[in-house]
Amino acid sequence: MITAIVFVQVDNDRIPEVAEQIAGLDHISEVYSVTGDIDLIAMVRVGDYEEISQVITDKLTRIPGVLSTDTHLAFRAYSEHDLEATFSL
Repeated sequence: MITAIVFVQVDNDRIPEVAEQIAGLDHISEVYSVTGDIDLIAMVRVGDYEEISQVITDKLTRIPGVLSTDTHLAFRAYSEHDLEATFSL
């Protein structure tokens, strides 16, 4: 499973409706409204790299109100359990 974290810049007046539309796309597992320089973070989970392009370029960026995206691919996932073991003394 490939995970992409997509930072999404959105027209401020449309954040809630854009978030709902993104959340409704196939392969989007979560959408977060966040503080800072970006408006939304979308978690994309796909089986192969070709699907990333289909989800982000062909669908997500075409939603009215999406101004720009910045995509980051995850190399490794750490569960909460793994982190507790790593940092426990």
